[in-house]
Amino acid sequence: MNMTGNRLAADLDHILEHTRDLWEDLRGGRIFITGGTGFFGCWLLESFAWANDQLRLNASALVLTRNLKAFRRKVPHLTENPAIKFHTGDVRSFDFPAGSFTHVIHAATESSEKLNTEEPLTMFDTIVEGTHRTLDFTLQSGAQKFLITSSGAVYGRQPPDLTHIPEEYTGAPDPTDPHSAYGEGKRAAETLCTLYAKHNGIEMKIARCFAFVGPYLPLDIHFAIGNFIRDGLNGGPIVVSGDGTPQRSYLYAADLAIWLWTILFKGQSCRAYNVGSEESLSITEVACRVAQQFRPDMQVKILGIPDPSKPIERYVPLIARAQDELGLHQIRELQDSIRRTIEFNRGWKNG
Repeated sequence: MNMTGNRLAADLDHILEHTRDLWEDLRGGRIFITGGTGFFGCWLLESFAWANDQLRLNASALVLTRNLKAFRRKVPHLTENPAIKFHTGDVRSFDFPAGSFTHVIHAATESSEKLNTEEPLTMFDTIVEGTHRTLDFTLQSGAQKFLITSSGAVYGRQPPDLTHIPEEYTGAPDPTDPHSAYGEGKRAAETLCTLYAKHNGIEMKIARCFAFVGPYLPLDIHFAIGNFIRDGLNGGPIVVSGDGTPQRSYLYAADLAIWLWTILFKGQSCRAYNVGSEESLSITEVACRVAQQFRPDMQVKILGIPDPSKPIERYVPLIARAQDELGLHQIRELQDSIRRTIEFNRGWKNG
């Protein structure tokens, strides 16, 4: 069913328009991608396939997956693309595929809040052991450029008086809190990447990713904006389970792809770049933005009661480094991003 790809044509043209000159780095190359079947991975593969075809790059991608059958049901046009092959295995223990590679993207992450709460050791091991295994493979494969999709969780709790968190911030998750497994795992993964870079001469690119919205975003897990879109598609009301005061920001998935490819091809080695939007909104405001995309406007129900004595919880990046050094910025506005995500999911249901 090639309709999925067709529905993303405008977004894929948008990505190519802003990355066209960068793809020469991959001409005739071979890229290995972990996490290629998740939210990030779908966008990486969609944009890779589009650029490979439009620019005649003669490049190929090998994607690590645990469940090819499920991915084939989800995006059959990608599994049928002759430039994309698949390698079955767990990121912590996969057999190394044969041959040489030019680039590696390590995007495999169990970002599930449920897993982080119920099985934090599994979460930590998946991140750290998976990164170690992928780095060992990178050495064997001869690849010279490696991108890890890290997370803003490495900063720990954002101070309430710090509206936008910069890469220089040296705070960290509380190591005695089991809920820190995800953030601490990402910190350890970044350290591993830095050590491998220093000792083996590999260019290590670090993308610290925040929050996103767009096609392929799961609507049924802990992502607030995805839950709101799900509620709207189901006829409402849109439910905010907390008090609605935490501050978040959202970058559109097509912009995310532009940022990740740019960091891989042009980013400075062992230098972290925040990836996200600086437009800070409360969760209540986000829910209202989603509600406005449905006609008539949907009811927003806030289950919690704000506590004026409680400091505001924030998760919003400062993106000056990516802007100044790599020319990156948010292109799609949030309202447009929400609309595109809703339209995609409606088409997916009907497709």
